[in-house]
Amino acid sequence: MAKTAARQPVPARRADAERNIAAILAAGTRLLSADPTASVADIAKAAGVGRVTLYGHFPSREALVDAVLDHAVETADAVLADDSLDTAPAPEAMARLLRSSWEVLDRHRRLFMAADRVLATERIREHHERPLRRVERLIVRGQRAGDFRTDLPSGWLVTTFFSIIHSAAQEREAGRLAPEEVELVLTKTMLSLLAPTGRPARP
Repeated sequence: MAKTAARQPVPARRADAERNIAAILAAGTRLLSADPTASVADIAKAAGVGRVTLYGHFPSREALVDAVLDHAVETADAVLADDSLDTAPAPEAMARLLRSSWEVLDRHRRLFMAADRVLATERIREHHERPLRRVERLIVRGQRAGDFRTDLPSGWLVTTFFSIIHSAAQEREAGRLAPEEVELVLTKTMLSLLAPTGRPARP
């Protein structure tokens, strides 16, 4: 009589793996946001797992940073969710979105520095697709209302938003922009760029 194969505790192992992954992502976000050179060993230790366990889920530093960035952007997108962005006048909504985006990015700017070192720019942009769709929706609404210029494609203006806000993070990290200057500089720059030709930017 054939013996019945012993049942393996698959659900328990899966739950352990999910807890380990969550701990690694949280530790990676915390450490890389403080120091972009934080090592894989440091992150494993902070997560309470061994390096073998960490590498079992993320086989390289690039894979780990990629996953941590995705986790941070997903969290940020939830923070940026604001119904008023779809109802307030477009320039006002853009200023509000820039403020919220910068507050989130400033907390994680060193994480983005770490991502810049190991990930292609296009890959970093891919992680931002969901929040950038929010930006594009706002820009298109402003163009239809006559608040934003229409002589440039909305996609290009979204790319410019992405580039400007990340350049601000680099300038802030390098000390070329003071913390108290960034929000005003970002708002003036973006609203000036978006203003219809011949019309001054509205604050």
